[in-house]
Amino acid sequence: MPIPAFQVQRWVNSPPLTPEALRGRVVLIDVWEYTCVNWIRTSPYVKAWHRDYAESGLTVIGLHAPEFEFGRHAENIDQGIRDHELTYPIALDNDFRVWAGLGNIAWPARYLFDADGDLADRWIGEGDYDRTEAEIRRLLLATVSEADLPPVTPEAAAFAATTPPTYANLTEETYVGTDRRVPGSFTLSGDWRDSGEYVELAGGTGELALPFNAGEVNLVVDPGPDRPVAVNVLLDGQPIGAERGADVGPDAVAQVDRAAMIRLVTGASRDDHLLTLVTDRPGFRAYAFTFGP
Repeated sequence: MPIPAFQVQRWVNSPPLTPEALRGRVVLIDVWEYTCVNWIRTSPYVKAWHRDYAESGLTVIGLHAPEFEFGRHAENIDQGIRDHELTYPIALDNDFRVWAGLGNIAWPARYLFDADGDLADRWIGEGDYDRTEAEIRRLLLATVSEADLPPVTPEAAAFAATTPPTYANLTEETYVGTDRRVPGSFTLSGDWRDSGEYVELAGGTGELALPFNAGEVNLVVDPGPDRPVAVNVLLDGQPIGAERGADVGPDAVAQVDRAAMIRLVTGASRDDHLLTLVTDRPGFRAYAFTFGP
């Protein structure tokens, strides 16, 4: 399979690129979505490959395909690019044309092309970072046989030396909107408005209660027009303490100021828990919970 034409809405960090202009370089297309926790876990490796191999002939292209409607808005994706400190070329595939050209099925995904523009390998989901880097190095050496490659990135070396955590019996990704909601996976109290992608607080004080078994809990949110929005975070009925995620303050409150994924729980015991979110700001939207060990 050749590199598909980049029929995209906009480029960031680069003028428009074409398959023809990329001939002679090894190309890694990273299919991503800025609120996707699986891609967020992958991003340090992608950034490391750009950092260490760009001068040796590798071009990394981040192909952003939005999972939710807010991901099509320029101000949100541009903020996401800044938040994740991405400096390689980004192509905004709002209509999923390049996604379809790749035959892609999920976020994240990595497609590696040789210097002739032909697909060499692909990886769907997290992991295999050491194998990906080994294939990048092989293709770079095949392009310039005497290329002076840098050492293997510290990120890939650390991954190869570490036993990955198990995701067995973890609570599954939980969509809040009616399009993909599993009945009974969470409960709402208060005046909430249903939508296909999200639930939105219509007025008053609203509570969203989620039973879970995981060490980590994240939530994709949009604060709405009246931002920032304060969200009180309770774990098992009490203000969250030591298990609070990076986006929750010592007062057990998350201040949500943009459409993004926020980290609510980190380091919880692998037992059955109840996460409760409380806010009184109309327009607040919750989209999807994701989990980690």
